[in-house]
Amino acid sequence: MAYTKRAPPKTTRRTGKPKYVPRRRACVFCADKGKDITYKEPASLRRYISDRCKIEPRRRSGNCAKHQRAMALAIKRARHLALLPFVPTQMRRIGTATLRELHPL
Repeated sequence: MAYTKRAPPKTTRRTGKPKYVPRRRACVFCADKGKDITYKEPASLRRYISDRCKIEPRRRSGNCAKHQRAMALAIKRARHLALLPFVPTQMRRIGTATLRELHPL
């Protein structure tokens, strides 16, 4: 078996310092086997929704692919049952306001 030399870490052009490479976080649900993902607990699902009510991606939430799919399905079910919002509150207020209320001339 031949010895392979490791490549040096990538550096920035100007400073020569290594680039920041974020470490993958361990999945919360894989680490804690007793924790279930269910649509019936909207308080625990809110952690995985952004301020714009979008589902957070894996790189932000730290979930593995299996649990991210289950999380997305649970969030979608909770939205369908009106346990979670589809649209943030500030967008709802703007959407219901008339054009005259927003821009009085």
